[in-house]
Amino acid sequence: MQPRSALDGRASGMMLVLCAIWGLQQVAIKSIATDISPILQIGVRSGVAALLVAALMFWRSEQPRAGDSHWLPGLAIGGLFGLEYLLVGEGLRHTTASHMVIFLYTSPIFAALGLHWKLPAERLKAPQWGGIALAFLGIVVAFSGHGGAGTSSLLGDALGLAAGAAWGATTVVVRTSRLSSAPATQTLLYQLLGACVLLVAAALAMHQARVNLTPTVLANLTYQVLVMSFASLLAWFWLLRTYLASRLGVLAFLTPLYGIGFGVWLLDEPLEANFLMGAGLVMVGILCVSGYEWFAQRQAG
Repeated sequence: MQPRSALDGRASGMMLVLCAIWGLQQVAIKSIATDISPILQIGVRSGVAALLVAALMFWRSEQPRAGDSHWLPGLAIGGLFGLEYLLVGEGLRHTTASHMVIFLYTSPIFAALGLHWKLPAERLKAPQWGGIALAFLGIVVAFSGHGGAGTSSLLGDALGLAAGAAWGATTVVVRTSRLSSAPATQTLLYQLLGACVLLVAAALAMHQARVNLTPTVLANLTYQVLVMSFASLLAWFWLLRTYLASRLGVLAFLTPLYGIGFGVWLLDEPLEANFLMGAGLVMVGILCVSGYEWFAQRQAG
């Protein structure tokens, strides 16, 4: 495995843009949910994006070979990515985009725990353990704000948290397997294919395959395919292969802020006091975990 670098200006700028794109993701999905189910949206966009990635790989002569040792971890991350977005899609039927983005982006906590166990270079320090405790306290507080939807909202929030755990597990598999040195396009292709197969099948099985194909739906899906599922994920896996995973989370904590802002602005979603307090604790906890080394270096310098 090649050594990972600390964050630099290029990585920081890319992460700021990616955070805005990812923060808008839940809002984009939710905004057309009455015309096409969230699960089917993600399945369709993943399939189209997979074709784009496959074309890019062919152009670069990066196509996987039969018997390639990347296949086993590739199947693992494809399944985890599909599971993550199955949970997101179903969760958005029960809770707000603002809630979903907070619980989904607990993923750095789960990734840090997994990497602590698997990689000596990513062992957690005492302040990071404190950050994990703070984040989980925030989850408990945030769960107490139901947004008037009661049990349904709790179910959606729980599905969002489970999706965050699946995303964290995906990061661990990428970082601790041969995919760590694979082209970013190959890693992304495995994930998109897994999501497409699992989510389209789930939409059919759950009778969520009805589509009302309006110009708004077409424009929204085009954005989701080209920007969210293709460009942003390709950039993310390049960053993951180049920089330390834990340090990328220093800026990733901005994504929930974008998500909450977009949800309130574009969908007029309510904000409960308990949810805001819990979300704040979660983000501070994530910052403690992901930003520990960065803050330590700043103090030492």
